Amino acid sequence: MKNSPCVLFFLFCLTLLGQEQYPKDVFGPPMDIPIILAGTFGELRSNHFHAGLDIKTQQREGIPVNAIGDGTVTRIKVSLWGYGKVLYIAHPNGYTSVYGHLQKFSPTIEAYIKKLQYEKKSFEVEVFPDYGEIKVTKGELIAYSGNTGGSAGPHLHFEIRSSISEKPTNPFLYGMHVADATNPILEKLFAYPLSDNAHINHNQERTQINFSRQDDGTYLADKVEALGEIGFGFIGYDRLDMAANKNGVYSVEFNVNGKIYSLYNFESFSFGETRYINTLIDYDYYGRHRQRIQKSFKSPGNNLSIYKELYNEGKVKVNKGLSYTANLIIKDYAGNTVKLAIPIEGKENQGPSTNNDNVTDNFLVAKKPNNYDLGGAKVYFPANTFYEDFYIDLKKGADTVTIHSNTVPAHRNFTITFDASKYPKETHKQLFIARLNDKIQPNFTNTYKRGDLFTARTRNLGTYTIAQDTTPPTIRTKNFKEKQWLNNYKYLSVSIADDLSGIDSYTATLNGEWILMEYEPKRNTLTYNFDDKIADQTQCVLKVTVTDNVGNVSTLTTSFYRK
Repeated sequence: MKNSPCVLFFLFCLTLLGQEQYPKDVFGPPMDIPIILAGTFGELRSNHFHAGLDIKTQQREGIPVNAIGDGTVTRIKVSLWGYGKVLYIAHPNGYTSVYGHLQKFSPTIEAYIKKLQYEKKSFEVEVFPDYGEIKVTKGELIAYSGNTGGSAGPHLHFEIRSSISEKPTNPFLYGMHVADATNPILEKLFAYPLSDNAHINHNQERTQINFSRQDDGTYLADKVEALGEIGFGFIGYDRLDMAANKNGVYSVEFNVNGKIYSLYNFESFSFGETRYINTLIDYDYYGRHRQRIQKSFKSPGNNLSIYKELYNEGKVKVNKGLSYTANLIIKDYAGNTVKLAIPIEGKENQGPSTNNDNVTDNFLVAKKPNNYDLGGAKVYFPANTFYEDFYIDLKKGADTVTIHSNTVPAHRNFTITFDASKYPKETHKQLFIARLNDKIQPNFTNTYKRGDLFTARTRNLGTYTIAQDTTPPTIRTKNFKEKQWLNNYKYLSVSIADDLSGIDSYTATLNGEWILMEYEPKRNTLTYNFDDKIADQTQCVLKVTVTDNVGNVSTLTTSFYRK
């Protein structure tokens, strides 16, 4: 019995991936412009590692994007957030390339996806074309660069993944060249006491260590006097040529007296583990200062697979009377290196120690489920919501409760339940659970209502309350006026906004027929392209209806003329 082409392709992929070799002469560049990066693979982001390269697009949109190799389109997605408009191409060698934040697709793919959008009457769609249905060749135009989804500025998000495991891999491994003759930058060094009674320079808490540049270009830290088990972390970044962006480093090595204690790099990782980034960084420091300290030791709950070597989880056992020389070596993919030597002396603490552990009435054991009654609300943490045990700070209240602060990362969703029985029934539809930001402003949290019980599932610690939204969204025309002639217009746009709970959904019709209006939340804009040719009457009536997250509705009806 003969194997099907799909089976043969699958077996070929397994063989290739088992060799752990990356083809360096197969793929071409995704754009015909100089490759200058705004972001690197493995870069530290909020709750995740960056899964690709962010390629600068000269601060503009609309630059042609090309397939890096022969292949077939296996996935197309249009979303308000995340990658926005994104395209996935599977290649015969077992890899899949990903192109995100696109402005639009090539004419053929654009027609394919727009047909689906009109069939589903939805801007947001996702489709998985049959294998071979949409074939592309190396260098073929597939899209145009943009700024859609969660993008903070025009660029192309580019990935290469394994087609089998879907693990993203560093695109540099495939021979992509980016000019880089600049060493990584080391900004700050920190030492951590990790065992009972361990101390560093008379402290039993995180301690910043000063360092200075030496004549040979390396760095030397001030002597660390310590006892017990300790670890180190740093704030640093990489800088490539022709760009001022602070990018992520490629590898981190920590050794003591010549022995490697920890070594990790960003060759690859899985999406299933990416949230464990919150164990690699000092999340408490990040929550307070918005800077990420990258640890050279492995903390409790850290299940990352990025480690190549690990001894004693990267922690140094410092004994009284002994001296140690530790080295922190940070590299970028091009091999540019910064090296820091850290002299350590095992010395008993001779003076008063400082320890600012915040002990509260509630000690949370991470591996067990935990329930707390806060008066106006109850909170339930499933087992393993957190990475390690800690004293949780809880404040009770009738309407507002505080669940610690955003200095501890939650790996899983936990549940907050408010009793809304004291609020008039007629207001329940407009009520929602809100998290208060630093300015005490309520931010909408998706709220499930069952009778008088309001429930939210979230990973964000902080202060929560019940808020009410009675104001419907606003809608106004943006690039045209009522009864205006739009003969030479290529598109029309409408601004929509909501001041509290946020936009939930919208729909638009032209002369009673549903039309596709592309929503760009960053600009609060809905846009209709006249190429869709729905406006086939001289006098056109546009109707836009917008609903916010608690059901308040607004409708705009306006007209214009067009030949």
